[in-house]
Parts: sequence; C-alpha cells; structure tokens
Amino acid sequence: MLKKYLPYIALLGAALLLFYIKKNQRGGKAKATTEQTTKRITIPPVGPSPAENPNGRDDFNRRYSNLIITKHARCRMACRHIDESEIKEILQNGRVNPAKIEDDPRGKTYPLEGITHDNQRVRIVFAPKPGGEMVVVTCIDLDRDWSCDCK
Repeated sequence: MLKKYLPYIALLGAALLLFYIKKNQRGGKAKATTEQTTKRITIPPVGPSPAENPNGRDDFNRRYSNLIITKHARCRMACRHIDESEIKEILQNGRVNPAKIEDDPRGKTYPLEGITHDNQRVRIVFAPKPGGEMVVVTCIDLDRDWSCDCK
C-alpha cells in the first residue's frame, strides 16, 4: 500500500520544497513596499539666496519647504538602503551634475551627487515644482548595482 502512495508523497514533498525555496531565496527579507503614497516632509531652506549668487546664473534652487518623495523614489530608496535623512543631506550638500540635467514637458530635473553620512556615493534626481515643492524622482547608488523590482 505504501508503494501506491509513495509517488504522491514525493510529489507533495517536492512541491513544498519548491515553495519554501521560492519564498526564502532572497534571504527572507520582505520586498520593498510600492504603495501609492506621497509623504510630505518640511525641511528648512538651505543654500545661497539670489542676492548671494555673484555670477547671476539661474542655478538649482535648494530653498524648498515641502519635499515630496514619489512612489518610484521610495521603492528605490528601500532597495538601495537610502533613508530620508540622506536625501535631505544630498539636497543640502550635493553637487549638481550639469551633464545629467534634463528638461522635458513635465519640467526640469536636477541630479545631485554626493556622499552620504554612511559613505554611499549616490545620485538623487530632484524636480522643483511651483508652490515650494521639491519632488524626489529617483535615487541611484553610483558604487553598487542593487537588484530591485521597482517599475
């Protein structure tokens, strides 16, 4: 009688083993949440005022009070272990990469690069919007290629 059910028991065991491996193949960590949320953070104004700009160029204005982190950026932050304090740090101290500035119908985007307090060399793409809002578009770790399921 055991010989009759042995193939079914082996098949069930293989299915359970496959399920366990698929569930835990990434070390058991949960995937980054990609919920449709917008979180607003109030930060103090930083950077030089227009009166302090001696060359008169229209540079990136870091003086915004509302920081909006998009769904995509929040997912990338989770994948790359970048937190909001590092975003603020790069917004304050980061260097604008003029070669990567883009201008499209949605507006201009400014990539700021720098090293965070935990020694990650990152590029954060910001899109200033009217009404005192700064939108975080995406986050990139320049030294390490992280696997990520963000769309």
